[in-house]
Amino acid sequence: MNDTHPPAWRQDFPIDWPQDHYVARRDFTKFLVLTSLPFALVQLGIGLVNWFRRDRGRWPVRAIAPLADIPVGSVLSFAYPDDNDPCLLLRLDDKTLQAFSQKCTHLGCAVTPDEDKKCLYCPCHKGFFALDSGRPLAGPPRRPLPRIRLENRDGIVYAVAMEVNPS
Repeated sequence: MNDTHPPAWRQDFPIDWPQDHYVARRDFTKFLVLTSLPFALVQLGIGLVNWFRRDRGRWPVRAIAPLADIPVGSVLSFAYPDDNDPCLLLRLDDKTLQAFSQKCTHLGCAVTPDEDKKCLYCPCHKGFFALDSGRPLAGPPRRPLPRIRLENRDGIVYAVAMEVNPS
């Protein structure tokens, strides 16, 4: 083979190797837009679904238990707003009922009552929440537990709404 003449296939397929590896800004921008667009559309869809869900503003009314069946100092598990959302109903004294989501605001582990320390305890990362307000007392959680609004109707305790950002 002669070094002065290029191979025959190079004449049939002339490729400028340095230019082949060069990516223009316009091509790079087009690539970024076309790959980012599906992600942006999915995020927009998720936002719209959440907005419509929250915009309804209607929480289901769900009966929990008769007030007479809940002794003072006891804890009752229930689900609200649907069967996949565990919650805890606490009867602190004769007149005080509190209900909170059972999912820790740190990583979603189940919180349980700790009778010795008089608080709600998350065993995953040692988080503690106040019984009366659901606010974090210690550990990694920084946000309070979502509070369930309760109503007593004719001696039956009902869950009527969820306060996602309790104050």
